[in-house]
Amino acid sequence: MIVPYHLKQAEKEQQLLEKLNTLTKLHVENCKEYKAMLKKSNMLIEANSIKEVPYIPIQLFKLMDLKSISQENVIKILTSSGTTGQQVSKIYLDKETSIAQRRALVEVVKPILGGKRLPMIILDTKSVLKNRKSFSARGAGILGFSNFGCKHFYALNDDMSLDVEGLQAFLKKYKGQRILLFGFTFMIWQYIYKEACHKRLELDFGDSLLIHGGGWKKLEDEAVDSLTFNRILKEQLGIQEVHNYYGMVEQIGSIFVECSEGHLHTPSYADIIIRNPITFELLPVGQQGLIQVVSELPKSYPGHSLLTEDLGIVHGIDDCNCGWKGKYFSVVGRIPKAELRGCSDTFQGGI
Repeated sequence: MIVPYHLKQAEKEQQLLEKLNTLTKLHVENCKEYKAMLKKSNMLIEANSIKEVPYIPIQLFKLMDLKSISQENVIKILTSSGTTGQQVSKIYLDKETSIAQRRALVEVVKPILGGKRLPMIILDTKSVLKNRKSFSARGAGILGFSNFGCKHFYALNDDMSLDVEGLQAFLKKYKGQRILLFGFTFMIWQYIYKEACHKRLELDFGDSLLIHGGGWKKLEDEAVDSLTFNRILKEQLGIQEVHNYYGMVEQIGSIFVECSEGHLHTPSYADIIIRNPITFELLPVGQQGLIQVVSELPKSYPGHSLLTEDLGIVHGIDDCNCGWKGKYFSVVGRIPKAELRGCSDTFQGGI
């Protein structure tokens, strides 16, 4: 069983490094494109520290099919979110990786939810789960988090309109009980909060706990930050406890959850590194840079060490007031696409 926040950073890095080196060798042996990229970029296969573990830009999953398993062992294909016409990442999962990611998700959220399943409102539409073989990031998130709840109710109809009658009936039925809510940040804002305001609905989610993630870029355009989001949902919808999380389909299962102090935390099986966006040199605590994510989970595809498109800051290590060990950090935005695409082209050119 994974105990997600008990290891101090030095101990975690020692354990994680061995597992990451094993994964690098696995993917070099089983993914010819990954092997060619590492050879072209002169990266170490056997790293001496976490910061030396070879990484690839996350953008490459939009440009190439990267997998370390045979096609007959693929049980599920995950795709990233994207508007019509955009390229999306394709992530190939086998049974082993799928199970490992599901177990890790359970353990990383357990400190917040406890062991009891709660009546659950999914702030989305059920239609996103229609194809069980190929999931979008939304579908994968819903399927993963729905395991923490029971008596599931989907708050949105297939046309993205709010099921007002059904929602009010659910809230009435479970009034006085704790309720779990899950959804994606922008969708909650656009289709739940704004719709409630537009229709002047009086909704009170009561003793509720919301877990949400993704879609901050659109909210930043509306000048809505995390604190504002939390405050307005509490004032307008009565949502009592809110936890944001940071994650991506390219490392599904490796999510970084917000603690009681409002910081995102790295669990025992994953970590982040902050790099200079121009030189890719390691940056110290307190400096803003490009986020690299590492995880021991991806075995079916070379996604164990990825350079993301996100900018972040590590605020401290092992000393958050919440008591959780390891690094704690915040995500502050995205780097301009042109710079990342140039980085991706460098890697892809090695094939």
